[in-house]
Amino acid sequence: MRIKLSLKIRKREKEMKTIYKTKQGEKIIKDLYDRQVESLGVEYKDVFVDTRFGKTHILQVGNPYAKPILLFHGGNSTAAYSLKQNSHLIEDYLIYAPDTIGHPGKSDQRVLSSNSLEYGEWASDVINSLGFKKIICIGESFGGGILAKLMCISPEKIIKAILLVPAGIYNASKLKLIFSMGIPMMMYMVTKKEKWFEKAFLPMTTNGEPIDNETLEMIRTSFHHVKVNPNMPSNIEKEDIKNYQAPTLLLAGENDVLFPGEKVIKRAKEIMPNVETHLLQDSGHLYFSSDKRKKCIERIINDFLLK
Repeated sequence: MRIKLSLKIRKREKEMKTIYKTKQGEKIIKDLYDRQVESLGVEYKDVFVDTRFGKTHILQVGNPYAKPILLFHGGNSTAAYSLKQNSHLIEDYLIYAPDTIGHPGKSDQRVLSSNSLEYGEWASDVINSLGFKKIICIGESFGGGILAKLMCISPEKIIKAILLVPAGIYNASKLKLIFSMGIPMMMYMVTKKEKWFEKAFLPMTTNGEPIDNETLEMIRTSFHHVKVNPNMPSNIEKEDIKNYQAPTLLLAGENDVLFPGEKVIKRAKEIMPNVETHLLQDSGHLYFSSDKRKKCIERIINDFLLK
């Protein structure tokens, strides 16, 4: 009897470790991941490294003779999707894009604490395992929160940092998000009507612009097949980042419902000594939804990297 009970407990613990709702859902996510990689239309390498939290998969793309960049993707998204949004860097840089541990992709599925500095420790381990003493880092959305935690844990490992609509500096209140996004999502779960699904994510757009098909597919696939972690990396404390000195570029959306642009910029200037900021006028969280805005952002990023 005890043996049977022990086996049941072990089986339950094993099942709880997965971030996917079903085995079929995991296959759907990984098939989407592979399609996203292939859609880049460039050569790539699959790199696996060890960290204290588990094995991490990294996509390596770009110019093997150029400066390396470490790119942290958004939450419940993928490194492959993030590379597509930042494809302007691939020709001139060597990009390492890790699958965030505990998120969709090919890394281990251990979910780290959003309220501690664990994500910074994980990122620091990734840099070590890649064999770098320091590297240029980019983080967008949730990945910006990871980069902010890295600034606290290992500031000496960052040559330059780029934060794109980042978490971890000034996050919107959860109560506000419940009213703007949570209620429509609950309506979708009850009614299964497509209009509610779109309304749930409409606040992330700019002036109600339609969400592009690739982004909508990423959001929809994660929602239906991943045990979505709603917690963003918590705001870093001034005391934790006191040793950080690297040049930093921060771009924040004026109308970002997740990370309100003006407040993000104001706090970044209070806690970071060497930060260049840009408020993206009228922009929501999905800053790349306009080709014109995306080209402007790419120019700002390229100019900063060349300084």
